[in-house]
Amino acid sequence: MRYDLDQIETFLAVMELGTVTAAAARLNLSKSVISKRISDFETVIGAALFKRNAGRITPTEAAIRLSERLRPALSELVAATESAAWGMDGAASLRGSLAIAAPMTFGTMYLTPVLARFAAAHPALELRVDYDDRLRDITRDGFDLGIRVGNARDGALMARKLCEDRPVVVASPAYLERAGIPATPADLAQHPVIGYSHVPNAQIWQFKQGGRMISPAVNGRLTLNNGEAIRDMAVEGLGLAMLPGFIVARALADGRLVRVLQDVESRVMPIMAVWPPVSPMPIKLRMLIDYLAAEFAVSDWCGAE
Repeated sequence: MRYDLDQIETFLAVMELGTVTAAAARLNLSKSVISKRISDFETVIGAALFKRNAGRITPTEAAIRLSERLRPALSELVAATESAAWGMDGAASLRGSLAIAAPMTFGTMYLTPVLARFAAAHPALELRVDYDDRLRDITRDGFDLGIRVGNARDGALMARKLCEDRPVVVASPAYLERAGIPATPADLAQHPVIGYSHVPNAQIWQFKQGGRMISPAVNGRLTLNNGEAIRDMAVEGLGLAMLPGFIVARALADGRLVRVLQDVESRVMPIMAVWPPVSPMPIKLRMLIDYLAAEFAVSDWCGAE
């Protein structure tokens, strides 16, 4: 008896998702098929991969080590076979699947329509898209591509800048009429700011002053985990917010928000595509990244690369 690619794919799906039920839904198979594949795989390799207790499974140390080696190996195998089947010019129809992770607000506001056009152009290609503002581990969680707003912060990943944005400080007209308009970054200490729970305030409220970046003291009682929610709190007059331009562009255009500290330069925030290093690079992944770069380069809110 020998192991096969179906068993490896099933094992990696269970490792990524944590349950047989979730892996069955991902792979569109019954739970009994998933369990049998895992059991057969354990028999072939001669090692227990999961501890089973009261319907719950926990990966063993052997499973963790094996998944770390198998995931990139499987990715390289898929890339190699796709390149042979389709040719390096990518002229044939794209097929297979791509898993994509992106931040919630950027994804729902701007990425979805671009992915929809790409999916329509390649009807044989399956896309799995996960929107979450938490920073996902692209390799461990089984994604082919991640979109990062801000620096990639992971030297183990390949990266390409798609475009760039610049955060702006905003508030509602009613708030500014009531509390006054800050004239310098130091004035922010006198105003409540609305925080973002995934990033410390010192990394968000940054300005260029005297040739270097500074992080003025800020404080506030409201902290949220989503950019659109922060924007909406600012619209309601609950304080100042510093947000990417793509989140507040519409609210600025219709007057719900007003930009402040316009003469003070904030940090440039790249919007990056990141992916695990795989050689050869799958045609479908390369074409998607090229497509995203071309689409965002002509966006009216995002600076070209």
